[in-house]
Amino acid sequence: MTPHVASLTLSHFRSHRRARLELDGRPVALHGPNGAGKTNLMEAVSLLSPGRGLRRATAEEIIRRPEAIGWKITAEIAGPGLGHEIELTAEPGQPRTTRIDGKTAPQTALARLLRIVWLVPAQDRLWIEGADGRRRFLDRIALSFLPDHAEVALTYEKAMRERNRLLKEQVTDARWYTALEAQMAEAGAAITANRRDAIARITAAQEGAATAFPAAALVLETDALTTPGDYATAFAESRGRDMAAGRTLVGPHRADLQATYVDKAMPAAQCSTGEQKALLISLVLANARALKAETGAAPLVLLDEVAAHLDAGRRAALFDEICALGAQAWMTGTGPELFMELGARAQYVAVADTGGASEARLL
Repeated sequence: MTPHVASLTLSHFRSHRRARLELDGRPVALHGPNGAGKTNLMEAVSLLSPGRGLRRATAEEIIRRPEAIGWKITAEIAGPGLGHEIELTAEPGQPRTTRIDGKTAPQTALARLLRIVWLVPAQDRLWIEGADGRRRFLDRIALSFLPDHAEVALTYEKAMRERNRLLKEQVTDARWYTALEAQMAEAGAAITANRRDAIARITAAQEGAATAFPAAALVLETDALTTPGDYATAFAESRGRDMAAGRTLVGPHRADLQATYVDKAMPAAQCSTGEQKALLISLVLANARALKAETGAAPLVLLDEVAAHLDAGRRAALFDEICALGAQAWMTGTGPELFMELGARAQYVAVADTGGASEARLL
């Protein structure tokens, strides 16, 4: 059986005072009115991977009000060779803590337990807004294939923050920069290599795939740097320009991702809203297919409000592809009729606001 969340328990997480779900690995259809707390459940699942989850929220923002006593997520992960318990907690004013099987662990360790891919409404404008969102999208794909990507990205970001501090303080002594730039160069080269590798895997997964969704050709727009030596030289040569700007102006944090609708030879940014959504779904499905081909197991797939944007035919095709993958997909919608084509292939959870707190009930 594919790795999946076998149980999920929330305490004082967003709108949920308490929730517990027992699951068997089938897709999970969360339905209920807008504002009932469906996405909050999905967000909890997304936090079982490194990072700040699908909303990019801080630990403090997730604490349920008015109690403000902190929050806790407990999840049992089942599947071949798996039998782990993940516990995430955050007290007011404190960072999130991670425990795996009762032992404190870094967030990055989660990437080795569970692969998770997702698509949320905030990404609908991915191709027409800033490059930072597209970089995050690509980095999530890279992380799904290469768990160490989280660590190299963190190393790069920490070193760059310190370098930017030196630049803002107008520090000119080269010795202060050398060690930081060496860290950034090693991590930066790895980040770029991982991103290119991820694009190659997604491209291969789209070739000849039996899917109802359009193929997207991906291109990484970045500087012509590949090796740690290339990056180290570029950082050193850019110090004067960077000091004038007060920030680092060269490196993988400046890269961009572009996509083209293959059959129409049209840039994604020029496609219709519906076509852009279809391209995003196609990429998420390709990511899942590639992971299954490589690891033998499909990842968790989180699709927030995706059913409402598809007609009945394409919705049925999406559900068929998810079931063919064998993925535990978590999907949200306002009513059970949006998941009618799934039938008995899914588990259904009714989510409602019961007067100040969300309630999640497995049907």
